Amino acid sequence: MWRMSFEFAYRFRQDVPRSSLRDLDDVVLLTDATDDYGHTITVGTEGTIVAVHGEGESYVVEFAEPVGSLVTVLPQQIRAVTEAEG
Repeated sequence: MWRMSFEFAYRFRQDVPRSSLRDLDDVVLLTDATDDYGHTITVGTEGTIVAVHGEGESYVVEFAEPVGSLVTVLPQQIRAVTEAEG
């Protein structure tokens, strides 16, 4: 059985890009997404990150419409809202 050394695991984790997005950052959807109740949230909708999983492997984003919609998205599905947009 092969075992991963601590040193190898540490180096491997260093190769994973760290996300610059954090809790309470405003973001915009780059793809359609479905909330926990089956509502479709469309591309271009702005929301707020309410949770970051791991080192940014995924995010929970809250949207205003429908009220309280929560969607778990991957980093490639969102981007930060720019100052010009906000």
